[in-house]
Amino acid sequence: MARLTFVGGIHPYDGKDLSKDKPIREVLPKGDLVYPLSQHIGAPATPIVKKGDRVLTGQKIAEASGFVSAPIYAAVSGTVKAIEERRVVTGDKVMSIVIENDGLYEEVEYKKAASPDKLKKEEIIEKVKEAGIVGMGGAGFPTFIKLSPKEPEKIDYVIVNCAECEPYLTSDYRRMLEEPNKLIEGLKVSLRLFDKARGILAVEDNKPDCIELLKRLTKDEDRISVKALKTKYPQGSERQLIFAVTGRAINSSQLPADAGCVVNNVDTVVAVYHAVIEGRPLMERIVTVTGDAIADPCNFKVRIGTNYHELIEEAGGFKSEPEKIISGGPMMGFAIFDLDVPTTKTASALLCLTQDEVSKSAPSACINCGRCVEVCPGRIVPSKVATAAEHYDEETFVKLNGMECCECGCCSYVCPAKRTLTQSIKSMRKIQLAKKKK
Repeated sequence: MARLTFVGGIHPYDGKDLSKDKPIREVLPKGDLVYPLSQHIGAPATPIVKKGDRVLTGQKIAEASGFVSAPIYAAVSGTVKAIEERRVVTGDKVMSIVIENDGLYEEVEYKKAASPDKLKKEEIIEKVKEAGIVGMGGAGFPTFIKLSPKEPEKIDYVIVNCAECEPYLTSDYRRMLEEPNKLIEGLKVSLRLFDKARGILAVEDNKPDCIELLKRLTKDEDRISVKALKTKYPQGSERQLIFAVTGRAINSSQLPADAGCVVNNVDTVVAVYHAVIEGRPLMERIVTVTGDAIADPCNFKVRIGTNYHELIEEAGGFKSEPEKIISGGPMMGFAIFDLDVPTTKTASALLCLTQDEVSKSAPSACINCGRCVEVCPGRIVPSKVATAAEHYDEETFVKLNGMECCECGCCSYVCPAKRTLTQSIKSMRKIQLAKKKK
């Protein structure tokens, strides 16, 4: 039987042993919490509180300001200290709501669904929308839009991305082991929106314990199956995942719905469960704090808005001074220069490394070895596409299918000349996408 995978990809050191065997630990924030109004793709949320207001845990503090937008909820009780610009992980300053934590964690009363099985499709989508759920794998696209395709009758598969192929990250792994029932129930909620769709839990085969557990818990579910994917980066990339599971291919101009698929990651599906079944908005997520510079790498259940300094402290601090700190994983994350920033809905990990190997590698001329072509899952020629990007040759960039790059970093990883291929292509893709929006 063919193994479920895609063409291209790499096998980097995964670093998962640092944190994968440690149970999730809940973190209660100590200081102020900061809520950037832009934590998602689309229009920033609009504040509905003002300085001096007292808020409760689970209270809406900002509402969606457009169709592609999402509301924001307080994760603690306390007083609105300010509404002002604060720095976020990207280095930008974003208008944010600052709440002074009173340490009481008083909550609003959540409206649980009296009969979840009797909810209409429109009610389910409205609950997901109102809960402020966005793609928590990093994209930040409002989830209710994903669950509302133009032609829902053409959706054949609802895929849960359980691959977690990014090195060092183990938050989805721990969530699957510790709260599998919430994951499965969240998937069942999503399946109620699509009459003929089948649910698939797609897990890389380096997680045999998760595969066995999920298969056992879903053995009596006619519409849900567990697929073991070949362990290879970037198996969890949306296009590669769809191809590995269904054999259907999409390009950069298409959506998963064009292939009859809806794809959400583990934390997002659990958030759907909380919203629809328990009536709880999105206020927390699992964050992996790891790396060889961290004293006690672990996964934390973090209230959104918590300062990164507090997460480092919970992980025992630095056992040695890090040369590089990355928000996310080493392949698709980005370096940050300031830890005085808040966790957001899309904050998956904080990676602290003692050595910055990338900055010590001086790029040289391309030797035309073809390794970047062999590993590229987008089936382009990264060396030529990057050269076009470096020369701001937009016409050639588009002609060479530069927009098909998924920015996974495989080409940069294998390049013996140490060229910053992905970074160059990514910059040009941003320019092209901005032009399309205009």
